[in-house]
Amino acid sequence: MNIVVNEELKAYIEPMTPEEYEALERSLLAEGCRDALVLWGEILIDGHHRYAICQQHGLPFQTVQHPNFQSMDDVHLWMIDQHLGRRSLSVFQRGELALRKRDILAARRAQARVKLPPLPPIPEDAEAATEDAEQVNEPAVSTPEAPVEAPPSREALAKAARLSHTQVGLIEKIRKQAAPEVVEAVKAGTISINAAAAVASLPEDEQRAAASGGDRELKEAAKRVRESRRKPKEIPAAGAEDELQQLRQRVAELTAEVASLRQQLAELQGG
Repeated sequence: MNIVVNEELKAYIEPMTPEEYEALERSLLAEGCRDALVLWGEILIDGHHRYAICQQHGLPFQTVQHPNFQSMDDVHLWMIDQHLGRRSLSVFQRGELALRKRDILAARRAQARVKLPPLPPIPEDAEAATEDAEQVNEPAVSTPEAPVEAPPSREALAKAARLSHTQVGLIEKIRKQAAPEVVEAVKAGTISINAAAAVASLPEDEQRAAASGGDRELKEAAKRVRESRRKPKEIPAAGAEDELQQLRQRVAELTAEVASLRQQLAELQGG
């Protein structure tokens, strides 16, 4: 059996930590590979780590074909749904996957709206033109296309990812505004999503400088951003609305931080 490992698909989901990989390896060596690897044709869709371990140790494994994929987007959506159901993902990873799903569905919806039927070919001679003209009155046969799934709302995203509405908003801000170094720090668990969202409000060069200083400097940068928002200042009447909006945003960030800590505590107690 020829199995193709697509590197883009392999990297689409965050890889296991060394500790998780070692635990999986011990399990496979002790109990064998009980879950079938999922294929799309010859392409490996799910089970990259299991496949690598089985190949390394010569362990037998089963495969199953997924017949419903029509495109790589279908594969991505399926992978996202599979991994959102796993408890081992961090808060940021779950939010990022949910937002990826929204982006794919939004792109599909936009593409479907601008999709136009192809124009008929121009006939090369008068006889062909006459034949085409005679066919105009014939009923057109069209195959109805499946409806395009609408992108989920932020509330639906939060529910699917088991996050709060505010947490999804913070993760979205990190994806849009944070420097790559800050994103990596969140993925590594160096700083919380609340701290990363605060740092993301800084200019990119300041974000990079903070990230280069390690986790302590990142946390200090987040602290400085928060303190700058707390400092009382003279506000002209025209700017009162802006200040109120900042206060509301701060309350939302604190609420998200409390929710995140409660969720982490619940997962630790449940584990």
